[in-house]
Amino acid sequence: MLQTYPDIEHLIVDGASTDRTLQVIQAAGSHATRVITEPDRGVYDAFNKGLGLATGDVVAFLNSGDSYAFPAVVERMAVELTRTGVDAVFGDLVIVDAGDARRVIRRYRSSRFKPSRVAYGFMPAHPTLFMRRRVYEDYGGYDPSYRIAGDFELVARVFTKGRITYSYVPEVLVRMPRGGLSTSSPLSNWTITQEMHRACRQNAIATNVLKLLLRFPIKWTELWSVGNLKAGVTSID
Repeated sequence: MLQTYPDIEHLIVDGASTDRTLQVIQAAGSHATRVITEPDRGVYDAFNKGLGLATGDVVAFLNSGDSYAFPAVVERMAVELTRTGVDAVFGDLVIVDAGDARRVIRRYRSSRFKPSRVAYGFMPAHPTLFMRRRVYEDYGGYDPSYRIAGDFELVARVFTKGRITYSYVPEVLVRMPRGGLSTSSPLSNWTITQEMHRACRQNAIATNVLKLLLRFPIKWTELWSVGNLKAGVTSID
């Protein structure tokens, strides 16, 4: 979706895909500032490649298939960063049916996040996270040894060790199709829990698997409240 904010650097990192990705990019015209297409070691390796090329003051990541919920998302976050002077801002996202983006399955509420709750598996919705580039320069990028929870490890490292300042925007900013790395199956839920446990150990955060599993009842309440969401979210195109 085209954004209203005028000064955006679009960096597209493609893992040497064999589908129509490059044709879609070419059809988009001049919106892509730079395109890399080459094999990588997974999504977090690709994120790091983008970080290495980024020259803007603020960096945000949007995975393939995800989309911003309305045209002024980037502008909204830029205003919030300028107004507050914080290091990072984030908001909510909705997980939608992969075959029908109008059908909302769940709302991920980033308001539940606090650095003290990392031990329980809470983090901001990563596709909504806009963070100043200097934070990555100070604390490092993504650990490509993780398959699913590399974004959680980054949050654990930056928000607990770094103690950066942040602001929460109580709006739905991103639509994510169900079926990605972190939402595809019960097996992926178990894998991400194990990786979260590892990330906490790596960053000296006291937790255990039982603590991390306590986040699932919260997720179920997000499913139950979806009925109040549909009209507001699906009307945005």
